[in-house]
Amino acid sequence: MNRPELLAPAGDMEKFKMAINYGADAVYLGGDRFGLRKASKNFTLEELKEGIEYAHERDKKVYVTMNIIPHNEDLEGLEDYVSKLYSIGVDAVIVSDPGVMTIIRKTVPDLPIHLSTQASVTNYETVMFWYNLGIRRIVLARELSLKEIKEIVDKAPKDLEIETFVHGSMCISYSGRCLLSNYMTGRDANRGDCAQACRWKYYLMEEKRPGQYFPVYEDEKGTYIFNSKDLCMIEHIPELIEAGIKSFKIEGRVKSSYYVATVLRSYRMAIDEYLRDPKNYKFKEEWLNEIKKASHRDFTTGFFFNKPTEEGQVYTSSTYNRGYDYVGLILDYDPETKLATVEQRNRIFKGDQVEIFGPGRDFFSQTIEIMLDEEGNEINVVPHPQQIFKIKVEEAVEPWYIIRKKRKD
Repeated sequence: MNRPELLAPAGDMEKFKMAINYGADAVYLGGDRFGLRKASKNFTLEELKEGIEYAHERDKKVYVTMNIIPHNEDLEGLEDYVSKLYSIGVDAVIVSDPGVMTIIRKTVPDLPIHLSTQASVTNYETVMFWYNLGIRRIVLARELSLKEIKEIVDKAPKDLEIETFVHGSMCISYSGRCLLSNYMTGRDANRGDCAQACRWKYYLMEEKRPGQYFPVYEDEKGTYIFNSKDLCMIEHIPELIEAGIKSFKIEGRVKSSYYVATVLRSYRMAIDEYLRDPKNYKFKEEWLNEIKKASHRDFTTGFFFNKPTEEGQVYTSSTYNRGYDYVGLILDYDPETKLATVEQRNRIFKGDQVEIFGPGRDFFSQTIEIMLDEEGNEINVVPHPQQIFKIKVEEAVEPWYIIRKKRKD
């Protein structure tokens, strides 16, 4: 049976370790150069080395993005940078540009290269073109149906791996190749500095009526005509696995560590449940309900089953649905006193009703009845970011467990 890799995003070290602990088989991230996410903190070479050691100790892999569409000046220092990545044990780099690929091949020929979705691969002949150049993993364009993906898998060589996005934000532009941001703000999305212009509010103006703005949709506030729903394939794990997709990729390097943990946990549980007993597999609605407790837009299945219709867009708002707040990360637990040491993430009060969850297990609810500061004094509120405090927890917990609470309307 095809055992897919669950591939997680990481924008900083906490998200990296969160991903590893919540079930990722591999993590993709950006270094401080050549990647497409300037908005995430990204990793220095020292941080990359620490992360790679952390991952390899747990038999996980690390892929580094080098998928900008470069201008001449962007190529400066590439040989030195990729040599350093190779020396610290990066498992692969993700590349879209043939020039970047050529430099990498000349500099470190043994470093695996994954072809980015930015290369817009949509057919098996293009797959074979890249395969003959030595590529052994291709991230397909997001504009493909599951039927087309399966045909590519069936016709591709057995040692070629196919990776697809299965969850996260969708770009309005073809495979993420966007000029809108650059045109409107001077920030080049293809060089990692997207202004997310597709999420803005737009009106229609007729050529001969300058200054007269008409809403495209019947809403006096305007419309978000480029604002796609988020991709979510958690309900279709069997179809994805049976199509032969090798790597299931989660989008979200600029999302929170809570988002990473919540989404990964559900996909990990669903994949493992299917692999245990494919014939009797049943989707559990709670997996999707848990994902909805992280910040998200409404969901779509993208292009997997049909070309998206108008139902694939969010016309009324560009904001996220946020039903829960991430309020604490558990650092330690004393089974004798039942006191958990917690690092604050959002304000939390004595008397709050919270939910606590960890990797591979259901959440449980409880009321915070005992809350102590670091000196052991009882307190009623933890207001300071990353403040260390203790609470009494009714069930045993472990480091990396998360505390959340429902937001008030």
